[in-house]
Amino acid sequence: MFNGKTFLAIIPARGGSKRLPHKNLLMLAGKPLITRTVESALKSCFIDEVLVTSDNEQTIDIAKKLGAVAPFKRPAVFSNDMATSSDVIRHTIDYYETECNKIFDYIVYLNPTTPLRDERHIDEAIEHLFLNKVDAVISVCELEHPISWTGTLPDNSDMTDFIKNIDFNSRSQDLPKSYRLNGAIYVCQTDKFKEFNSLFLRENIYAYKMSRETSVDIDTKIDFLLAEAILANNEIPKA
Repeated sequence: MFNGKTFLAIIPARGGSKRLPHKNLLMLAGKPLITRTVESALKSCFIDEVLVTSDNEQTIDIAKKLGAVAPFKRPAVFSNDMATSSDVIRHTIDYYETECNKIFDYIVYLNPTTPLRDERHIDEAIEHLFLNKVDAVISVCELEHPISWTGTLPDNSDMTDFIKNIDFNSRSQDLPKSYRLNGAIYVCQTDKFKEFNSLFLRENIYAYKMSRETSVDIDTKIDFLLAEAILANNEIPKA
C-alpha cells in the first residue's frame, strides 16, 4: 500500500514461446527466469499482492512456493499467440471481482522476461506516479543510437530515401535522446485501465526511465546470454 492505495502485481508467464522455448523456466544465474520477477514483486514496499497468471503447471508451482498467488490455470483462450496483455489483465480483474469481491486501486504489470528490473525500480515507478500526480507510469530506456539514424527499407534495399532522412553533419551525442518501451514495468490505475482496456492511456501518463542494462528483455538466446553476462559481471547500475 502507498498513499492509502492498494497495488496488485500481475506477472504473466505463458508456458509457450516460439523464439526461446519455455523461456520463463530457463535457469538464469541459478534461478528460473520467472523467479526473479516474483521475488522482486514480493520485496516491493508497496505491492499488496503478487499474482502469477500462467497456463503452465510448473510455473504455477514455482510461484506458489515463492509466496505469490496463483489461484488458477490461465484458460487457453488467454494463453495463445493472439491473446494480448489487456486480455490477461482483464481476466485477472474479473477473477478478483467475481471470485474474491475485491479490486485493487492500481495494477502493476511485470513481464518476467525483464529479469534485471528489481524491487527498487518497481517502488520508484510507483513513487513517480504519485509524485507527478498521473494515472499511469510506463518504464522506458534510452535507445542505443539516435532515432534519426533509423528508417525503413524497400524490398530491394534501395537506400536513397533512407539516406535523405539522415543528418550526417551531427554527432550522435549532439542529437536529442530517444527512448523506447522496455517492457519492465507498467503501473496503471485500475479504473482507468477498465475504461480504456489498455495500460497505454491517452493522457496523464508518464515515463519512468531505466538504464539499458536493467532493461534487457529476453526474447531470444542472445538476449538471454546478455542477461547472464550482466549478472555474472555485476554490471547492473546501483542508481
